[in-house]
Amino acid sequence: MDAEFEMLLAMMKEMKAGQGEIRSGQERLEQEMRSGQEERNKESDPSTRREPNKSRTRVCQINSQIFDEQTSWTVFKTQFNVVSATNGWTDLIKASQLVASLRGSAAEVLQGIPPDKLTDLVTIENALESRFGDSHLIQFYRTELKTRRQKPGESLQVLAADREQLLSLAYAECPLDVRESLAAQYFVDAIRDEDTQHSTRLMDAKDLKSALAYSMKYEAARTASKTSRHIRSVEIEDNASRERDDKFESLFNRLAKIFNSSVAGKRNTPRRNPNVTCCGGAKKGAHTERVPDDYFQPGKLTYGRLAGRKLPFLNKAPEK
Repeated sequence: MDAEFEMLLAMMKEMKAGQGEIRSGQERLEQEMRSGQEERNKESDPSTRREPNKSRTRVCQINSQIFDEQTSWTVFKTQFNVVSATNGWTDLIKASQLVASLRGSAAEVLQGIPPDKLTDLVTIENALESRFGDSHLIQFYRTELKTRRQKPGESLQVLAADREQLLSLAYAECPLDVRESLAAQYFVDAIRDEDTQHSTRLMDAKDLKSALAYSMKYEAARTASKTSRHIRSVEIEDNASRERDDKFESLFNRLAKIFNSSVAGKRNTPRRNPNVTCCGGAKKGAHTERVPDDYFQPGKLTYGRLAGRKLPFLNKAPEK
């Protein structure tokens, strides 16, 4: 009985220890729940809410660029809008920053703006747009797009970059996909080589990047084909020239033999006496002038008649 009683006491102690552990676990869980609820209450309370982007905004402050007459107004305006959006500027701050960034003749535009409008962003931008904007050159840029052709020696990459720049100036108000399609079309029209232009046009590229990649591949393939054909033609020409050289060498040898035999024959021919004279009294080999065919001397026979002498019977009258 004593042993059983001790076992019961031990079991009761173990149960009490387990209950203590359960209570401590429950207390920890309740404490965590209370701390989480307190944090949620602090976040929902406006007086204790923190501004998470305040310090980040101070870190991301970007200075605006300087604008003068040497810089494109369209490019500067795009950069200025990006910087102002990143810094979170209001229209008043944007106007102040824009005025502070003007230099040279661009700053002189401010003299034509009333003092009470120097903080108005729209007024300042309109004044700069009318002075340095590209709106009056839009028609010029569009005409340049239609008439511009690839220059001799100009690469396709340079041509594509020029097309893209002109298109951004001529059709700045169009969506990006429309500009990409127009850029591909104007790029194909400007290609100088007719075969490359025709092949790229049949490809029907939807953007400038695809048209440029295809045209460069086509030119590279055509150059490789021309190189292989040139190598084959050189080999054929080498064989033909070798045959011509062989024929020429054979003909030259035959002519040399004929020439040598003729020289040997002349050496074996007996020499004539140089003192022998011709019928005219001149030595053979001496220079004599050629006598004209109609030359005659009086008293000499010419063709069996006496030249220069009249016969008496020719003047007599005929006998009856």
